[in-house]
Amino acid sequence: MDLKERVYSVLLVCSSEKLNTAFSELLSGPRYERVKTVTNVSAARRAHADKAYDMIIVNAPLPDDTGIRFAIDAAASKGAVVLLLVRSEAYDDIFERVVEHGVFMLSRPVSHQTLTTALGWMESARERSRSLEEKTLSVEEKMQEIRIVNRAKWMLISEKGLDEPQAHRYIEKLAMDRCISKREAAEDILNGQGTLPPVH
Repeated sequence: MDLKERVYSVLLVCSSEKLNTAFSELLSGPRYERVKTVTNVSAARRAHADKAYDMIIVNAPLPDDTGIRFAIDAAASKGAVVLLLVRSEAYDDIFERVVEHGVFMLSRPVSHQTLTTALGWMESARERSRSLEEKTLSVEEKMQEIRIVNRAKWMLISEKGLDEPQAHRYIEKLAMDRCISKREAAEDILNGQGTLPPVH
């Protein structure tokens, strides 16, 4: 997908009418089509449990909690990029607590331009994490394929008396004969589906 077509889901955790209005304007474009606003941490935790968000913006403190622990927990979740807004006098202390967890921070008051810039940072961080997720998924898929092929090989070794190279060739031949992947061929062997080619 072209970056210009990318759409981000956003969870805004903020009890300030003024800031909610500012963010509503910033997040009104087509890039931010799925925006949910909640006004306290309890609602934020429920929303986060129900759905994965690309970006989470927390304006601390909130009526029922500081929001700091939620920001840290949300940043630890897969894919979420978190921005924490805090009072300027509390910035240094809170920064020390959240920086190691990858939480972005801004001190209030904050300008419209700074919020726009911060959203750009968050998009950039989300794209980087998305790329890493895809690479991780690719590696996990490859490892899963290797496990399935190996299980099929051991089945051929134990049930057909083949050695390991013969079992490997057997799976490759089945895949070529049926125009399917080695993983699919291995799954067919494990499931006992279809007629297998003769062993040579």
